[in-house]
Amino acid sequence: MPNRIVRMLALLVLGVCGPVLAHHSFAMFDQSRQVILKGTVREFQWTNPHAFIHVQVLAADGSSDTWQVELNSPNNLKRQGWKSSTLKTGDAVTVVLNPLKDGSKGGLFVTITLPDGSVLGDATRVRGGGPINVPTTH
Repeated sequence: MPNRIVRMLALLVLGVCGPVLAHHSFAMFDQSRQVILKGTVREFQWTNPHAFIHVQVLAADGSSDTWQVELNSPNNLKRQGWKSSTLKTGDAVTVVLNPLKDGSKGGLFVTITLPDGSVLGDATRVRGGGPINVPTTH
């Protein structure tokens, strides 16, 4: 009977940990490319586990697209100088991101130029780092 309990607990732990480990994959982003978006902030979500910026970008034909940009967690962003009030709806910004591989209008945050001209960047890249969590072949 005790072995059965141990096995059940082990399965429970694995079931809980699996999604946590899978959450931190950056495989959906093409980190070999960067896209520059000039637009206005439609929404800034200061949420866990990741903050998001929704940027409305005008196309040459006058239509607009909303891009969803994934950032770090609010806890980490705060240590990098961000506040929940850093971005406001309607702010004109320039965002650099690594696009989604599937071509959807979204990507992984690299830098943002704020309306006052100041630039905030992903700390892992500001320190000279390259793509995040990308396996290399030797």
